[in-house]
Amino acid sequence: MSEENKNSEEWAEDERQKEESASMPELAVEPIPEQPQTINIEPQTPDMEVHKHPHHITHKKKWGEYLLEFLMLFLAVFLGFLAENIREHKVEKEREKQYIESLVADLKSDQEILSKHVVHVTASLSMMDSMINILNAPLQIAGNTGKLYFLARLAPRLNPFTINNRTFEQLKNSGNFRLIKNINISNKIMAYYENFPLIQLLESINETEFTEYKKIASKIFDPAVLLKMEGKNDEIKRINENPVLRSTDIELLQELSVFAVYMHGTRKGVLANDEAAKIEGAELIEYLQKEYHLE
Repeated sequence: MSEENKNSEEWAEDERQKEESASMPELAVEPIPEQPQTINIEPQTPDMEVHKHPHHITHKKKWGEYLLEFLMLFLAVFLGFLAENIREHKVEKEREKQYIESLVADLKSDQEILSKHVVHVTASLSMMDSMINILNAPLQIAGNTGKLYFLARLAPRLNPFTINNRTFEQLKNSGNFRLIKNINISNKIMAYYENFPLIQLLESINETEFTEYKKIASKIFDPAVLLKMEGKNDEIKRINENPVLRSTDIELLQELSVFAVYMHGTRKGVLANDEAAKIEGAELIEYLQKEYHLE
């Protein structure tokens, strides 16, 4: 077959197929779903300047930074401790001065008490001297019984010494003696208050001697006369006459004299300690006022 006839047949066949296709209903063709495509997008690093923070977790500190942080922390703690210590020191100094002011007030009160006690003890010693002189001169007793009654009743009396040690006891019992940093001041205060236990001991001895004295006196003096001598407010009055004694036994009178001598010696010790405490107290007041700039 010639080439020309072949091409004619192919063309006729194509035309026939077109006509068939045109006459046939169009079929719906479902679109094939597209498969999702995986897009591999590589992260892009923005082109910007990055500042490393000194405390970044990946930042490796130098030893100088550790040292600086330690010094700053130490300085903060030290300054806090120093401030608290200064504040506490200031508070303690104020409390110390308050205690000293109160102590000085007590010492001034003691000066008045001691002055009165010195006068009282001196007077009792003088009366006891007179009583001992009469008892030791039997020939003079009959003409001086009125005086003897008076002296025998009044001379043995001893008013107990009461110290004003309120602040001193507070300092001891509360442990606040530590507030007084000056050891010389502390020693002077302690030395002053060491006088009084001895005075109290001597007073206790005097009471024991007075008890024995009263046992003997009860055998010598008439109780009716003793009652007659009593006045208001525990006052003892001297009577003008010379009442008789219950006993004029020389030995009994000498025993009374012996205990009068005992009490006389004990009271001399009380008087000496009173005077020493008064001098120390006055010096201590002056010293404390000067050291603490008190008025």
